[in-house]
Amino acid sequence: MSVQIPERDGDGYLVNMNEWTEEIGRAMAEADGFEMTDERWAQVLKAREYYESYGSVPPIRKFAKYIDQDKKVLFKEWMTGPMKPITKYGGLPKPTGCV
Repeated sequence: MSVQIPERDGDGYLVNMNEWTEEIGRAMAEADGFEMTDERWAQVLKAREYYESYGSVPPIRKFAKYIDQDKKVLFKEWMTGPMKPITKYGGLPKPTGCV
């Protein structure tokens, strides 16, 4: 069964974040050739939890503290600025500032 991915912008973020589901987030990562491990997916869900609680995407330092993880570990886990893929596959707005 193939998941239909809603419209995305030029950076790969959903145009309408209300269309996000876990299945869509996973399908987006797969379409981008990005492997979503259980650990990465747990971080995506924690970012969504943070967004629902505070109404904003956290900067990496605040997110690392929120999930009680060293930010260096997050950078190593994601092999890039972690907040970009975390927010993209979590159907959240693009992060601003230092990501």
